[in-house]
Amino acid sequence: MKIYKKVAVLFLMLTLLATFPLEAKTSWRSYGTTPDPTTITGAGKDFTEAETEPTHPIAPKKKVWVDTDLAVGMKRYHREGYSDVDDGYAVLQLFKADNIDIIGISAVFGNTRIDDAYRLCKEMVSEFSPYPIPVYKGAGERIDLGQVETNNAVEAMAEALRKEPMTILAIGPATNVGLLLLRYPELASRIQEVVLVAGRRTPTSYFEIGNPVYHAPDLNFDLDNDGFRILFQRGVKVVLCPFEISNKVWLTAKDLDQLKNGTPGNDWLSEKSRPWLQQWEDGGDIGFNPFDVLASHYLIAPEDIVMEPLVARLEIHKNDMQLKDEQQNFKQYLLCDKSEGFPILYCYDVVPDYHERLIKSFLKDN
Repeated sequence: MKIYKKVAVLFLMLTLLATFPLEAKTSWRSYGTTPDPTTITGAGKDFTEAETEPTHPIAPKKKVWVDTDLAVGMKRYHREGYSDVDDGYAVLQLFKADNIDIIGISAVFGNTRIDDAYRLCKEMVSEFSPYPIPVYKGAGERIDLGQVETNNAVEAMAEALRKEPMTILAIGPATNVGLLLLRYPELASRIQEVVLVAGRRTPTSYFEIGNPVYHAPDLNFDLDNDGFRILFQRGVKVVLCPFEISNKVWLTAKDLDQLKNGTPGNDWLSEKSRPWLQQWEDGGDIGFNPFDVLASHYLIAPEDIVMEPLVARLEIHKNDMQLKDEQQNFKQYLLCDKSEGFPILYCYDVVPDYHERLIKSFLKDN
């Protein structure tokens, strides 16, 4: 009788074990390992490991401070015509970029007066930015080495750099950044790079626009040579997007029509660009060069920009804006080549389908 009971118990145990699914078994030897890509049963749903999508880490956004002489829609003060609109394109493109986090925006004199630039910076942020961005008023004139004075923009940049390293997009004169490095040289190592719109290869690499051709100034550099000199001497990484690259990109009336797509920022910029476009067309060109947007595009998608390492230095040569004057007139030039100077990254061309990529960067919802 005892033997029959033992057999019955053994038979019951074998029956119960047979009801457990073998694929559910695990052991300490397999803990933490990945099962073979076979069907896995769980949560009432069968799926295969091959059907699951791998996860990829999201790249952190690039921290950027924008220093700009915004002048969109402004009439010039000292001569006929309108001021440049290209800063507006750079700022709006950064607003729309998924991989950029603008830490702050500072105004600087340049294309217009500082009060106008400051007002337009606040206007663009309040009307078109997808997230809050603090705006600060910066320098209203070039650096006076005999009396170096700070301003709200300089102090705000310094505070931001103390919190975290960042890139500075300086698309006006380099005055605010120069003042920052004069007052707080210890913060130079916190600047990942400074991207500027200036420079040329030779003294005779003239900025030729219009038909008939006339010479345009290297305005950001011409307005404050010392600002650039300070950047080089402090050893900050400098990226230059000069006339050489921007002169290869054109925006026409057709582009402005396409830009006007019903989003507030695009519609505003398209409308404000019409007088500027007309000014270039009256001068004999097919459209206008959006100078500063090459610098913002470098930050967003550097693979769209062709560049090379060079060195930069300041040299004095005959003034290219007054070559026909009988009087001897000279000025400083920011020259970039492979001889001697401070190391820089020089952007000089764009990929073949750049225009399409540029327009696409603006045709987003925000």
